[in-house]
Amino acid sequence: MTTTNPADGTTIAEYARHDDGEVEARLARSWTRFTHDWRTRPLDDRTDLLERLADVLDDRTDELARLMTAEMGKPIRAARSEVEKCAWLCRHYAETAETYLAGRSIQTDAAKSYVRYDPMGPILAVMPWNFPLWQVFRFLVPNVVGGNTCLLRHASNVTGTALEIERMVAEAGGPDGLFTTLLCDHDTVESIIGDRRVRGVTLTGSDVAGRAVAAAAGRNLKPSVMELGGSDPFIVLDDADLDLAAQLAVDSRYLNSGQSCINAKRLIVAESRYEDFLDALVQRVKGLVVGDPTEESTDIGPLASEGHRDTVADQVHRTLVHRNGGEALVGATMIDGPGAFYAPTVIRDVNPEAPAASEEVFGPVSAVMSAADDDVAVALANATRFGLGAAIITGDDERGEAVAAQIDAGMVFVNQLVKSDPRLPFGGVKDSGYGRELSQEGAVAFLNTKLVWVD
Repeated sequence: MTTTNPADGTTIAEYARHDDGEVEARLARSWTRFTHDWRTRPLDDRTDLLERLADVLDDRTDELARLMTAEMGKPIRAARSEVEKCAWLCRHYAETAETYLAGRSIQTDAAKSYVRYDPMGPILAVMPWNFPLWQVFRFLVPNVVGGNTCLLRHASNVTGTALEIERMVAEAGGPDGLFTTLLCDHDTVESIIGDRRVRGVTLTGSDVAGRAVAAAAGRNLKPSVMELGGSDPFIVLDDADLDLAAQLAVDSRYLNSGQSCINAKRLIVAESRYEDFLDALVQRVKGLVVGDPTEESTDIGPLASEGHRDTVADQVHRTLVHRNGGEALVGATMIDGPGAFYAPTVIRDVNPEAPAASEEVFGPVSAVMSAADDDVAVALANATRFGLGAAIITGDDERGEAVAAQIDAGMVFVNQLVKSDPRLPFGGVKDSGYGRELSQEGAVAFLNTKLVWVD
């Protein structure tokens, strides 16, 4: 397994895959840790571990940020913010676990009846490269505090980060087998899901990967959470503050160089504000700094690989040659020189059937279209197989909430970009998956909701 710096194409490191014997040994340690120790640890022990893990993250922020930047090209400022967010997640669950995991009494004709939440066992996570720390931690933290042990199969291009997470859990005092990284291929993942000791599986990634992993989980009757792709609409109503709308659109669409499932990928703008919004958007996009992701001034780094960059370029090309596909106002080109760079792009008048609107474009590309009224905006927003997040920008909160009620998505933000937050449930509908991470919903996603009746 080789990791490569997408900014210049140089090799970072090579890692040996775990053979069948090593995978079995790691599964056995995870199961033993769960059955003989972690499931019965007092909650205070688990929350104390999270506090120490947050401290480790704080101490190693710069080191971890540089590693992520090297492995997948994340601009260094964003990489540091990701580490800081993981520390916040640890402390949030340390503070709220007692409330999140508390059972509840139910009034029946029994002397006593109640629900309690019990751990289930080792949980497998299959994770992508775009937020190599955050997406692992939002699986790791709730499961560790809930009494489960954790198995990680990370994307191969961020193998260094995957191994660092395992080391950090140990450095914080996590016992052997509590968190385990598996360096294995996709075929091995299916056999791991089928192992009787693995009690659940969660995946963040494409809907193609989600279908394969969810099918394996279903065949083995294992609970699963799927956080899949998105083609999030960003709706600008005719009463919106255009400066706010344009800035939030840029902040959302070009976050992580456009490589986020919750980027604002389809910008749907009221006809009466369309041209003014485009002017404000293009002006801001032209001001984005593209370049070396280790530089503090860089806004847009390379995409994760040259192959991924080529996919984005192909989607833009097919959009522009599509019948009434749209017109590029800025960008729409690869950047000469080494590295997987693609210029920040704005395409106006995008046909809803063109690739930039009908597919998930995982790069710095804004697909902009107009809507005659709120009903048309809602129809365009819902005209996708995805349903992860949506944003609505308006001068009237009640109007925004009325539009939000009509959107087919797991999360809708009014006058704010779509974002993840430890306090809020995160997840989607339709081809964006099912189940929820974070908040109380994420805390109990892989726990046994057990009824106890006493008579």
